[in-house]
Amino acid sequence: MFGYTEAQLANYGLYFGVGGLILFMLFIVLQLAWESKAGKTGTLVLLLVLMLGASGLIIKEIIIWRLEASATKH
Repeated sequence: MFGYTEAQLANYGLYFGVGGLILFMLFIVLQLAWESKAGKTGTLVLLLVLMLGASGLIIKEIIIWRLEASATKH
């Protein structure tokens, strides 16, 4: 479709879809912290948990990059 392979479309969908979902969850977490009057510490804890979950996407890419780099050496 439009000159892209299925794998490229799936990859774009993964990053834009998950990225959009993370931004939407950020909005939800901030709204939740505001409405519950969580304060600075509570908001920080909520955002920390969200970012720990989101960092999984970055860690996944680092692992894939390292595995592909080691596979090309051998």
